[in-house]
Amino acid sequence: MADWFLILATSITFLLLLVAAVYFLVYYQHPDDRNDAYFPKLTVILGLVLAGATVLLLPLDVANNEGYAGCDGYDTRLCGGLNMQLFWDIFYYAIPAFVFLFIPFMTFFYEADDGMLMAGTSIGAKPNNRFLEAIKYEFFVILIFGSLFVAGYLILGESEIPVTTFEQTVAAYKDVETTGSNGTFDLTMLPNMTDFSHQVNFHIEETISVAVSLPTFLSAFMAFIGWFIFAIFGGIGLAALPLDMILAFVRRPRRLDPSEFADAQVNIRNRTNELVNIGELLKVERDQRLNDMGGSRKMFSRFSGAGREERSAFLEFKKAVFLLETDVEEFLDSSANYENYNPLKPFFSLLGGIVAFVLSAVWIVQVAIYIAPPEPLHPLLNDYFQIFEGFFPLLGILSVALFSMYLLLCAVKGCFKFGFRFMLFEIHPMKPGKTYMSSFMFNVALVLLCSLPVVQFTVTAFPEYARYTNVVNIMGTQVQYIKFFSWFWVNKVFIYAILGVTGLTTLWLAFAPSDKPVKKKGLFARLKKNKT
Repeated sequence: MADWFLILATSITFLLLLVAAVYFLVYYQHPDDRNDAYFPKLTVILGLVLAGATVLLLPLDVANNEGYAGCDGYDTRLCGGLNMQLFWDIFYYAIPAFVFLFIPFMTFFYEADDGMLMAGTSIGAKPNNRFLEAIKYEFFVILIFGSLFVAGYLILGESEIPVTTFEQTVAAYKDVETTGSNGTFDLTMLPNMTDFSHQVNFHIEETISVAVSLPTFLSAFMAFIGWFIFAIFGGIGLAALPLDMILAFVRRPRRLDPSEFADAQVNIRNRTNELVNIGELLKVERDQRLNDMGGSRKMFSRFSGAGREERSAFLEFKKAVFLLETDVEEFLDSSANYENYNPLKPFFSLLGGIVAFVLSAVWIVQVAIYIAPPEPLHPLLNDYFQIFEGFFPLLGILSVALFSMYLLLCAVKGCFKFGFRFMLFEIHPMKPGKTYMSSFMFNVALVLLCSLPVVQFTVTAFPEYARYTNVVNIMGTQVQYIKFFSWFWVNKVFIYAILGVTGLTTLWLAFAPSDKPVKKKGLFARLKKNKT
């Protein structure tokens, strides 16, 4: 019989995640999407709920198995009544479905309407045309990643689990006193006999090959892909998130005097005019390139040399626009909107920065002294979580949820910070009231890709807390030793990568904490030269 408290807690948590996802969407969405893009919005809401539920599934697994040392996660009669194996399998199928099916298709469908993604698609394209364009691009996504998964499962679908067997054989005793007139041994004394003439110990090491199920391999496949993203972006975010929140307090708006107001106004006007000219040149260059291509070649035009150069220029242009919008907001907060500006906002940012700094520092210490060394130096957070097991387990569950959710926020922050500094891919900032659905779906896909690595990372960091959970059997044993993937996880490649990226990011931000504006004159000159 299922534990009604767990069922009630799970239902309430799901509803809270749903409400939070809807509020998040409404709060950040751009006014242009307010009465449009309903299917992409539904995808974003469900994706956010799925990402949050994936991370919170670990605390639920702990609560379901709490206090049941003999509970293996399969016999629900011994546990809290929830079949956690089924729960995890559903999530292992749902995450790749969203990442490789729903989100890409909705992104293609949404962006086909403005002509930015689909080369040759005009603004205001008919729904049928948009649907066919989205299907065309989605086919290639499924073909590429579907082929990789099928080939990987056929070749690597086994887990080679190392097993160590200990055997002890006692050969003889010495100095054993006999009792009784017949000279026989007193059997009641045998448990206390420790003085052996010699004993033989057998230490046998072997490897057991176990065929993994389809959802288990799917979780390993998604976790492996996600680890490359999480190790880089999560490591950057651990250093960048606290710093940016604290800098938001340090650079809080203050009222401008007349001379500062005039200088800022002229600077913003000049930058706006330059960006308008650059935008027009970008549009002319793009139209000219597409006109030089015909038919099916338009679909692959972005991968040509000219297409890549145009994309690089567009990324620089988008960065410059973002910086200009940020400066305009700060200018208005320091002038026209100064009286209406909430003075508590910077202090909330400072408080959030302090909390983020503590969480980042604790995570780094946990990795450095517990996960990275060959043998853990100190349990640290494991001891902290176990404090609450006896009298207030809910606080331990909430603590694990906080630490896990924070890692997802760091991944999003790190992605934006990396893209903004190096311009290797399009940036997708989340700004209240100014976020388009394409940015929503990009960030939701990023969070979903990082959700399974976060779960695996949390299980590795808190094995004593999660010792009775079902996910330990999956992530800690079967997934850990799957062919090819096991080399990265057993040798802690991604763990060292997180530490290294966090350290390098900290040094980088120590010397360059601010994002520099784009050199618009150089970009303008290049575009103008291409036009002529």
